[in-house]
Amino acid sequence: MKYGEFLPEKGTIGFVAPSFGVNIEPYKSAFENAQRRWKRQGYRLDPGPNCYAGEGVGISNTPEKCGKELTEYYLSEKNDCLISCGGGELMCEILDYMDWDAIAGAAPKWYMGFSDNTNMTYLLATICDTASVYGPNAASFGMKPQHKSLKDAFSILTGTGRQGDPERQVGQDLRAGLEKAGKPGNVPVFRVQGYPKWEREGKKDEENPLAGYHLTERRVLKFYDGWTIVSGAGIPETVFEGRLLGGCMDCLVNLLGTCYDRTGDFLEKYKEDGIIWFLEACDLNVFAIRRAMWQMEHAGWFRYVKGFLIGRPLSGLDPMMNLDRYQAVLDVAGRKGVPVVMDVDLGHLPPMMPMITGSYAAVRVSGNDICVDMELRP
Repeated sequence: MKYGEFLPEKGTIGFVAPSFGVNIEPYKSAFENAQRRWKRQGYRLDPGPNCYAGEGVGISNTPEKCGKELTEYYLSEKNDCLISCGGGELMCEILDYMDWDAIAGAAPKWYMGFSDNTNMTYLLATICDTASVYGPNAASFGMKPQHKSLKDAFSILTGTGRQGDPERQVGQDLRAGLEKAGKPGNVPVFRVQGYPKWEREGKKDEENPLAGYHLTERRVLKFYDGWTIVSGAGIPETVFEGRLLGGCMDCLVNLLGTCYDRTGDFLEKYKEDGIIWFLEACDLNVFAIRRAMWQMEHAGWFRYVKGFLIGRPLSGLDPMMNLDRYQAVLDVAGRKGVPVVMDVDLGHLPPMMPMITGSYAAVRVSGNDICVDMELRP
């Protein structure tokens, strides 16, 4: 697994729009405020030609132009990392217009985005053996004030949240465990933890483009121990390890079985580590989630699984016809004999813990707390 160089002080942040751009409110004002904030911090900015475009269908521009932008900006030496402007609907259509051989052969570069950006973060890992950050899109960084989750995500790009940072001694447990097992423990480790509350309905709109998260709901984790679902404080202390892989299920099942599905090769390469699948959903209701889990299982994606982290689904919060969001997942995940942690801070109902796709992680749950140590292990 390859990892990009950390964004240096006064380095250059590149922005691309392989999915939606920021041509409309509230995203335009939020993105512009984010840029002002980064400039004040001393960073240089390198926005791509499609960032403010709105010419495409479900994406910022034509698939050809979006694929060209993403390829050129990933290969460019003019920026140090890339953050996607936003999510969208049809990023999959740009994949045919990208030079995957050139990307796989290039010096690795950090790419961050979520939702439709699964088409990049997942394929960087499974095709190019390159890690990425499944985390906030660029416009989110314009909110006032910034939520801790955004600072956690950006600290991965800069490397300031890694093991050894005097302000954040992170990853001690994972590093000690690796050294005890005789495995390399001298590479960067990042720790993220769950956040106390989450947003069911946001207040960000055209009139309030810089609104922060509207955190009204208390996070209550659900844990399946092989017998029953345990909630919150009743969750026993559990630790599991493996390579992080996943993203938005809407995109993952769309990629499954296509020429871009190299999941099997990835699984075989890292089978000794095992896989921790992190999954969340946007438009899928509970039945669509259950069908997606069935499809991934029958494609062999869940062989070597060591555990599941399941985010709160944007469109699947409510039960339908006696099926809730937990059983939608557990019909498959519950039969694997591994820990299943649900209602995790992932995805479309913020805040979200940034996940380093491709990294080696140790997940610890205890009571209503979750901690993920992510080691940049080759």
